[in-house]
Amino acid sequence: PKLGFDENSPSLARRQLAPLSPRRLLSPSSRSSPRRQETPARSPARQNSEKKPPVVRLFAEKSRFQSVKQALHTAVPERLLSREEERASIRCFLEEKVLQQQPGSLYISGAPGTGKTACLNCILQEMKAKLSSVQTVVVNCMTLRSSHAIFPLLADKLRASGGQNGLQRLLTSPGPSVLLVLDEMDQLDSKAQDVLYTIFEWPYLPKSRLCLIGIANALDLTDRILPRLQARPHCRPQLLNFPPYSRQELTAIVQDRLAQASAEGIMDASAVQFCARKVSAVSGDARKALDICRRAVEVVESDERKKGSDPNAETKGESAGIYPPLIIVPQVARVLSEVYGDRMASQSEGESFPLQQKLLVCCLLLLIRNGKNKEVGLGKLHEVYSRLCARRQVGGVGQGECLSLCGLLESRGIFALKKAKEARLTKVYLKIEEKDVENALKDRTLLGSILAAGLP
Repeated sequence: PKLGFDENSPSLARRQLAPLSPRRLLSPSSRSSPRRQETPARSPARQNSEKKPPVVRLFAEKSRFQSVKQALHTAVPERLLSREEERASIRCFLEEKVLQQQPGSLYISGAPGTGKTACLNCILQEMKAKLSSVQTVVVNCMTLRSSHAIFPLLADKLRASGGQNGLQRLLTSPGPSVLLVLDEMDQLDSKAQDVLYTIFEWPYLPKSRLCLIGIANALDLTDRILPRLQARPHCRPQLLNFPPYSRQELTAIVQDRLAQASAEGIMDASAVQFCARKVSAVSGDARKALDICRRAVEVVESDERKKGSDPNAETKGESAGIYPPLIIVPQVARVLSEVYGDRMASQSEGESFPLQQKLLVCCLLLLIRNGKNKEVGLGKLHEVYSRLCARRQVGGVGQGECLSLCGLLESRGIFALKKAKEARLTKVYLKIEEKDVENALKDRTLLGSILAAGLP
């Protein structure tokens, strides 16, 4: 069921913005006859006192771009569209396990930008009153110096003394339910897996009052690194996977954000759909779609600033009721080619693997074959990938984006990652056999030509 604030917030935003008449010009409903009847009703004295239209217009333009850029932020949103099934699963876990003081663990997986953390935060906020008696501890494991650093941190948050054993004693002694949320949980992956084993077993200790929710990109973290849990069925976590966003979902997300800023008219609908189509083909990452649209706004804002505006031309357009969108397909295509390379702007969604991901897989294979180590640092992988892109005259992506693509390949079962605090130190290795890479990529020609040419 939809929440009240979901249905009301766009209109609320419009009511709050109502006094800024230049922004109202963007709304089709405001381009009606009452506006033309206002002028005769004004006295000359009032007209003189309000005689600053160019200044008002200038600031309205600035604030309009500013509000749109703010609306297209990539931080955790105040409300979420779609993901109804996933939200229902999280709510069910909280109601049946946490609130009933039953032992339980939930492992949430999915590629970056598919709404895992945002969804959980949203549900925790909605159920804040119900969960008021529960002690909730949220940790982003990316902030930890090492996997074992989780124990002193939790001891501090739960006020437990006596180290790891003291922490275990506290969690099995009488008291309120404890909900532990570990975001980026794969950071706790250590050689012996002792940290993850320990934490996943806590909820199932006799008289335990802990429930665990873990979040990470890898779909099969529990199968791959926790076989001991698989041998103990009662300790197995519930699994919840977030699939990549579809084209329709990405379109709805961007359009909803524009509506929140009362700026639907600033971006052409076909430009939004074009962006959604391309991003859904590569990753289904909502943050990426929002980022591309925000960059397109910045491109237009920069262009407007450079060329300046002709006030007379704008007035003519206004009086004729013409309000063309400022952002159209070419601007989005320009940003897409900058982010993903030129091939991205014209790439068909029919490809099983986008070009950038294929190139990364080929580079990792090259490095594994040329070195003794099966694990490759992301910094080294990105360096070889950049040289390969230059050799093949394809636009490459930066190191941060490269990590996101590796995360996506991990969720598709091709790569495995051992994340580090610094992105470049993240270890990447193949999760499938080398001989299976060709079948996975479905591109014998590309793979053959890259391997034959050797390291760039």
